[in-house]
Amino acid sequence: MVLASFIRDKTERVNVLDYIEIDKKGNQHVWCWVTDLELTDDTVESTMRGGRCRWRIENETFNTLKNQGYQLEHNYGHGEKHLATNFAYLTFLAFLVAQIQELSCPKFQQALNKPGKPTRKRLWRKITSFFLTLMIDRWDSLFKAIAHGAKAQKIAFDTS
Repeated sequence: MVLASFIRDKTERVNVLDYIEIDKKGNQHVWCWVTDLELTDDTVESTMRGGRCRWRIENETFNTLKNQGYQLEHNYGHGEKHLATNFAYLTFLAFLVAQIQELSCPKFQQALNKPGKPTRKRLWRKITSFFLTLMIDRWDSLFKAIAHGAKAQKIAFDTS
């Protein structure tokens, strides 16, 4: 690990932490963090571990947003002024609501974790198809229908 401090101006001190990790296969991975935290022999390891943990959480989140049906990598085009940014914000908002549902709603958890098919992509496709074909009056009815099949619920077909 390398500690370095740079004085950007007279009032702000920036610390840089470089960490070289060698995995079990002998491959080297270089990590670098810039922080305003004080780095000493006593704090450098916990700062490195915190940085690695934060990177893992962020990486898993962006992988979910990219690969689990949120289509974050999709290019919405330049649009009018801030259209692409607004679509990204809506994607983050949808992800936040899904995270809250996943943590606090047993019926959502049941629908997401249907045996043999526990993926968000499957859940989003099912929700979309149910909204397009059925008259859904309550969220718990929707999640129960996904988890147990549409016939488990009395959900009327939309005849409009």
